[in-house]
Amino acid sequence: MPRPPWSPSRRAVGLAGPSAAEIRLPGGRGSEKLWRPHHDGATALNRPALATLRGLLESASLPAACTEAVALPGDEPGLPSSFRVGAAAQASIAAAALAAAEIHRRRGGPAQHVEVPLRHALAEFRSERHLRLDDAPPPDPWDALAGLYRCGEGGAVRLHTNFPHHRDGILALLGGLPPEREAVAAALRGWSAAAFEEAAAEAGLCVAMLRDFAGWEAHPQGRALAGQPPLVIERMGDAPPTPLPPFGARPLAGLRVLEMTRIVAGPVAGRCLAAHGAEVLHVSAAHLPSIPGLDMDTGRGKRTARLDLRQENGAARLRELLQGADIFLQSYRPGALAGRGFGEAAMAALRPGLICVSLSAYGHRGPWAGRRGFDSLVQTATGFNHAEAEAAGTPGQPRPLPCQALDHASGYLLALGAMAALLRRAEEGGSWRVRVSLAATGQWLRGLGRVADGFAAPDPGQAEVADLLEESESGFGRLRAIRHAARMSATPARWEAPAMPLGSHEAAWIGGGAASSARPPPG
Repeated sequence: MPRPPWSPSRRAVGLAGPSAAEIRLPGGRGSEKLWRPHHDGATALNRPALATLRGLLESASLPAACTEAVALPGDEPGLPSSFRVGAAAQASIAAAALAAAEIHRRRGGPAQHVEVPLRHALAEFRSERHLRLDDAPPPDPWDALAGLYRCGEGGAVRLHTNFPHHRDGILALLGGLPPEREAVAAALRGWSAAAFEEAAAEAGLCVAMLRDFAGWEAHPQGRALAGQPPLVIERMGDAPPTPLPPFGARPLAGLRVLEMTRIVAGPVAGRCLAAHGAEVLHVSAAHLPSIPGLDMDTGRGKRTARLDLRQENGAARLRELLQGADIFLQSYRPGALAGRGFGEAAMAALRPGLICVSLSAYGHRGPWAGRRGFDSLVQTATGFNHAEAEAAGTPGQPRPLPCQALDHASGYLLALGAMAALLRRAEEGGSWRVRVSLAATGQWLRGLGRVADGFAAPDPGQAEVADLLEESESGFGRLRAIRHAARMSATPARWEAPAMPLGSHEAAWIGGGAASSARPPPG
């Protein structure tokens, strides 16, 4: 097939090194824009990242030709790890950006180039670490009791106690202990790791037993997860095609995202969609705990409202919002929202053509499908902490990945899936579901291979990423935070709305969307 006239040459996509030629891309209707690649002094192509990107585009049914318009400069390792976290960061961020570029092109916009430098991608994978509020770090999100503990019989468990009710539940399960780390450590020495993991799960708490890869592969949930792709996009109901909105200045302008997420992965997905112009309305509830520092970082570009689904007026308002939504993004434990009447089938019946995007910890099938979990716990349960320790030459000291890579990669996979489903909906009609899990993302990361000299990489601090930060006013104060890592030649990513405390806005849409144009307004 002949190369389209806008396509960069092989030299421009980075195969010729840092001196890649300038190319001209359409900058808008009737204009032309000069694109110069930025390589940060590194090689112009991270080949493992490019191969990973091609796999992600294939899983999303996006044209492989999109990779002809991308540059992925940088050399691994970018962070101290034996895993290819750099390739995962570049590929997942670039895949979401290319999906946004493809939507913009199909709406009548110009084709464009996308560049994701490895250094910037990894900084964004640690965006919560680099956030500053009025020149100071936000409060530490980690509870004093959280972390790894040795158990009897030589095992270990990791506790996640950042939410007060999870911490109090752990203390109660251990016999009503005071909130003291020494007391918790002493009590856990009387448990086997497997028994405490199971008892905590039965109590609705968040605990993971330390395993190696072989132990996870032999586990029933590991076997259920084997072979599952990191991204699942499925048609789940009939509906007429919903055309993309007419041409707009930004790829997702005129599209609405109703977001019900917490902590990192789900909110990162919403932040990504907002960076490309979607109207994102984040809905929380006053009785649910949150971590303000994470809300500051992932709340950029969104409005935020509160609804209590335990009350009929809150549920009724959510149903009204759903009728005007294009995408429903949620990261609650599988089954939690369905128990409130907001399962995928019910929402698709209410709003035919809805795209339901869901995150789980351990996958949507298998004995742990409904289990609560977080990035740190999934790393522990599935073998990453053990593998990193062995690679570092400290096998007795379990070691986490240098960033919450499962969270951040899952966030961009969720956004990629949502945008791919928008294209499918426009062409084929239907209601769609998109599924991502932290454990499947971990399986994908593991499949990218290892880096032999990974722990020789530096561990960048705030000074090393200063050039990647942007400043903005917010409802919390003056924020300094990582800019979005995807550099787009025609539609630069940006967040138009400031981060605000949860519940700062009315639970209402403010702009027209594809959904609202396809259906009468609610009521």
